[in-house]
Amino acid sequence: MLRAGIIDDDERFELIGGEVVPMSPKGARHEWVKGEVNRFLQKAAPAHLAIIPETTLRLDARTFVEPDFCVFPRDLPLSALDGPSVLLAIEIADSSLAYDKGRKIGVYAAFGVREVWVVDAVRAVTFVHRRLGAAGYAEIVEFAGAARLEPMLAPELAFSLAELGVTPGAEKQ
Repeated sequence: MLRAGIIDDDERFELIGGEVVPMSPKGARHEWVKGEVNRFLQKAAPAHLAIIPETTLRLDARTFVEPDFCVFPRDLPLSALDGPSVLLAIEIADSSLAYDKGRKIGVYAAFGVREVWVVDAVRAVTFVHRRLGAAGYAEIVEFAGAARLEPMLAPELAFSLAELGVTPGAEKQ
């Protein structure tokens, strides 16, 4: 698409079932929260886990998404990364909250991603999606910023947004 001039090289998009879906521009709040989460995750990551920010997660030939963080076994080659091998996907959302909690969650569920967190960067709350079943995620829980978030398949990465200094309205500029 780049070579054909359909999209510019700086355009941000995801491919959902062959449909190009433009991504919302990243705001300062989104980037700040992502930076704080990244700083923690990179320090806390045990040797057996890989944590890659903004990697392209190719779910099939017609679908790829770009989670803000993708946690998976370090010994898994990126070329083999698929939905079921993702231990945790994290989305940081400000202007994209409705999309991340709606259509994108459906894509993650359809492709077998077992746990997804959607962090509302504005309100400093996290929506944890777990217990994948035939109808999507059976467990969807909203956690306040002070609540400890513990990934089911990577408990070593537990944290709270408040521990990271992420509270509603708080932002270092």
